[in-house]
Amino acid sequence: MLLAIRDEFWDKGYAATSMDDLLRVSGLGKGSLYGAFGDKRRLFLRVLRDYDDANLLVLRERLASAARGIDVVREFVLGPTGDPTGAIARRGCLLANSNAELAASTPDVAAEARRSYDAIATVLTAALERARSEGDLDPDIDPAETARAALVAQLGLIALGRTGIDIGALTVMARSALARLLPTPAR
Repeated sequence: MLLAIRDEFWDKGYAATSMDDLLRVSGLGKGSLYGAFGDKRRLFLRVLRDYDDANLLVLRERLASAARGIDVVREFVLGPTGDPTGAIARRGCLLANSNAELAASTPDVAAEARRSYDAIATVLTAALERARSEGDLDPDIDPAETARAALVAQLGLIALGRTGIDIGALTVMARSALARLLPTPAR
């Protein structure tokens, strides 16, 4: 039920999702929905937090299982280009979409975005520290700064992907950003 609610917000955005939409996709009556989750804003914040936590868990698990730390950062930046049809790129990321729509007017969304982006940057920093120890990252590159730059690159790709830009062009942009962020270390 929460996944259906999340997808409704993701596909339509917060403002365009009505309570009737939420009742329809949840299968709950108005009293049950309000009793379980409170108002629309609190329900939205709940599904946004769940979404962010699930993505962070996947990123942490990927780092734990990756053969090389650098692979985690590359896959993260390339994420929006992963679907050759471009459908994933056009849908964007629930957090990035919500941040763009609501952060200026909704402090709770801005705070959740900062929390999630900080946590992502922490995992990417760990991946880059590992990459440096594995010899895949120039020792002069600061892992924390580079992690934030990788996050910025991915968010830019998400924003461009939402415009419907050609997936091939988006992939070229992602690879170009990675080449600059993660130059091959001198051996």
